[in-house]
Amino acid sequence: LKPNFESKRKEQIELFGKGKKLLLHACCAPCSTACIERLIEDFDITVYFYNPNMDSKEEYEKRAEEIKRLLSVAYKDKVGLITEDYLPSEYLNAVNGLENQPEGGARCEKCFYLRLKKTAEYAQKNSFDFITATLTVSPYKNAKLINQVGESVCENSAVKWLYSDFKKANGYLRSIELSKLFGLYRQNY
Repeated sequence: LKPNFESKRKEQIELFGKGKKLLLHACCAPCSTACIERLIEDFDITVYFYNPNMDSKEEYEKRAEEIKRLLSVAYKDKVGLITEDYLPSEYLNAVNGLENQPEGGARCEKCFYLRLKKTAEYAQKNSFDFITATLTVSPYKNAKLINQVGESVCENSAVKWLYSDFKKANGYLRSIELSKLFGLYRQNY
């Protein structure tokens, strides 16, 4: 039986109320589109761009600029943005010894933990109510694992993890449609 994270998210919104501050970890602008669209009516959103796993500073900066452009064009002053510095050593240290693991394996779990832990720490320091991640919009990412990691990094914290599986209900397809609409750069990997 697969967990229904969309129902869980709706239940959380009903329990804790609308208008809470949400820090949305984003991997890129295309994945952010459909996620923001689903969340904007219920939350005061700030996008958090922290991805030390990228293979070059140029790619990191290109994705950061695309998120900035998306937010300025599509959401004007409705969604904030925090962009962290590109620090690949943090990723390399986290996955040390797992470099040859296949996609979706132990390396990915360590990478999810690194990025979501930093998101939770930022959220805690800056009085956010919730965190979640655009990562679950991808058909290549394990939403159950991402939600487990997210829940674990929010344990013993005032910040709550917002359950999601944004790929459900054609979320990934919607992200492609919105990316085309806004002319967003989509990486080839």
